Amino acid sequence: MKLLTVSVLVCSMMALAGAAALQEAEKEHEAVAKIQEEEHHVDNRSTYCPDGWTKYNIRCFLFVPEALSWAQAEKNCLSMGAHLASVHGTEEYNQIKSMIEEKTHEYPETWIGGSDSQEDGVWLWSDGTPFIFSYWCSGEPTTQQCLQMNYGGDKCWDDTYCATTLPSVCAKKI
Repeated sequence: MKLLTVSVLVCSMMALAGAAALQEAEKEHEAVAKIQEEEHHVDNRSTYCPDGWTKYNIRCFLFVPEALSWAQAEKNCLSMGAHLASVHGTEEYNQIKSMIEEKTHEYPETWIGGSDSQEDGVWLWSDGTPFIFSYWCSGEPTTQQCLQMNYGGDKCWDDTYCATTLPSVCAKKI
């Protein structure tokens, strides 16, 4: 009888854990769907970006060549009504890389808006959007707390020290 009770408890715990994981996956799917819906939604607002900014879907992106720390780069973006760029898919990442290459004729390591400075291993975008897509280099992330793109030969993502000075990419909604 005790074995049956223990078995029932274990099965119940496994079912609850599975249900929780399913709910979390559904929440992530809904968040991605909402971002994609917003990107394709057309309204009466201006569809133009300020001079020097590059339009992609519903956002404008700006490459800032000045080498700043991650916090200084975010503060600079905020001063323009933007944040360091969040990235929500491979196509968008490739567009940002292309924009940087067009401006610099190379692929410099560059700040984007990801950080796990609030809690190690919990990556967040500075603009508050869900951190679902990632393009980490092999073996990354490690123990540093700020996200750079265009790292290494694969031009992937690396976490590095936030005090490092790099160029950056800002993004804001149209």
